[in-house]
Amino acid sequence: MLVGAGDGTIAKIATSTMLVKSEAKVMGAVTSIALTADSTHFFAGTSKATLYWCDTDKINPELRNTCHYEKINGIAFPAGYSELFATCSMNDIRVWNAVTRQELLRIEVPGLECNSVVFMSDGKSILSGWSDGKIRAFLPQSGKLLYAINDAHNHGVTAVAPTNNCQRIVSGGMEGEVRVWRIGRQTQIMEASLKEHRGRVDDVRINKNDTQAVSASFDGSCIIWDIVTHTRIMCLFESTMFKCVVYHPDESQLLTTGSDRKVTYWDCFDGQAIRMLDGSSTGEVNALAITSEGEHFVSGG
Repeated sequence: MLVGAGDGTIAKIATSTMLVKSEAKVMGAVTSIALTADSTHFFAGTSKATLYWCDTDKINPELRNTCHYEKINGIAFPAGYSELFATCSMNDIRVWNAVTRQELLRIEVPGLECNSVVFMSDGKSILSGWSDGKIRAFLPQSGKLLYAINDAHNHGVTAVAPTNNCQRIVSGGMEGEVRVWRIGRQTQIMEASLKEHRGRVDDVRINKNDTQAVSASFDGSCIIWDIVTHTRIMCLFESTMFKCVVYHPDESQLLTTGSDRKVTYWDCFDGQAIRMLDGSSTGEVNALAITSEGEHFVSGG
């Protein structure tokens, strides 16, 4: 008899004596066991979203597949490169090979939630925003911590976006602040703290020439900022909790989405809503992405 337990133990038990013949430990509570037809091997699945290949004689678990076991808060591809991508969730960031779907790297910070992940434009670091209020940058190959900005936002960093020249970061926080950071080799200095949102900032995007940033907030407003002079350019209002905002490639329009299940097109010149589409019939729309030509966009809910 094969038994999987809540503490991660897989055991082979003799049915006649009920004595354990062999056992092994895996990560997470064992939730399923599936034998092969000839009963020589079996798969074991766990609550930590890992899948092990084991032999029925000595067990010897071999990790075959793994993924996040909590909700995924963000997905990011490096600029102009589609072979790999990063995802963030509770406790960790993972980098995946997009072709083989294998995990290449895992960066763990136990006990914390990663709210946002993005690659620096030069691909030399992975930026992340965490529930403890820190912005952490990691090296993309080794996963080593490059630097951490302590106390970047009270109660958690919810959005991060790097400029295209890799010299600054714009971040959003749980309390509604938008902050601009100058990133040097050894130092990370706050240039400005812009406080006009009254709710969580869920998304931040920067335009191509690094002069403007747009922040989307749960308070029902999107604000376009001048990140050179650190002033507000315009504000877009809607009775929704904004979840995501993207620039059209020619930067004449913005697309937003949120809890009202609609995708809205906004004119960047006067801040007027041009048109609205139903993004979903049932649930909130959480994510938007647009093609580089601007012909198509994709929404996820």
